[in-house]
Amino acid sequence: MPSISHAPGDVTAHERGAGAAAAERPLPPMTRDRPFAWLLLITGVVGWLASGTLVLEKLAVLKDPNHATVCDVNPWISCGQVMQTWQSSVFGFPNMFIGIVAFAVIITTAMGILAGATFARWYWIGLQAGVTLGFAFVVWLWSQALYSIHILCPFCMIVWAAMIPLFVWVTVRNVSHGAIRVPAAAARILADSGWILTALLYVAVVATIFFAFIQVFIGTSGY
Repeated sequence: MPSISHAPGDVTAHERGAGAAAAERPLPPMTRDRPFAWLLLITGVVGWLASGTLVLEKLAVLKDPNHATVCDVNPWISCGQVMQTWQSSVFGFPNMFIGIVAFAVIITTAMGILAGATFARWYWIGLQAGVTLGFAFVVWLWSQALYSIHILCPFCMIVWAAMIPLFVWVTVRNVSHGAIRVPAAAARILADSGWILTALLYVAVVATIFFAFIQVFIGTSGY
């Protein structure tokens, strides 16, 4: 007999093949279809717009090496100077082109969920892999900006800000729905900690920026 699909926002995990244990767990509100889709849409649009702005500025710099980008504020805050480093083109082309494509996938996924689409477990695992790799790449770029380049790119920081809740909540969603199978106790802890993890990561970003640029904040940098 055909199975009956659950309505969007169902209060129990309903990933196909998730297993009985996952199916019996209540879903955290943010991992239900509509709230989760809106989170994907907001973070995707923010990240896409920031990446798009960086693309436009990069093209302007390529046309005119003396072009001052919209976020060239001082020696410590400058998209233009960051664009001139090798870290800005790790794979042989500007990193922001990755953001344009990746965040478009996030936006498309969000719109699909809002339209009532359901995705197979393999899709969610693929999305998790992409978001995890993207988050790891962002963490590396973040460390390079703070401890190697010593210059902050404001639009890059917007991408960082979008990636944090995106990574956390895609992970929480996949664990809660059984797409990623973990012990029940670990799943419960993660389900209850989504916003706490998000907040801690934001605090970590702010703290590392403060301590990496403390000479600027206390006025001993010479600028």
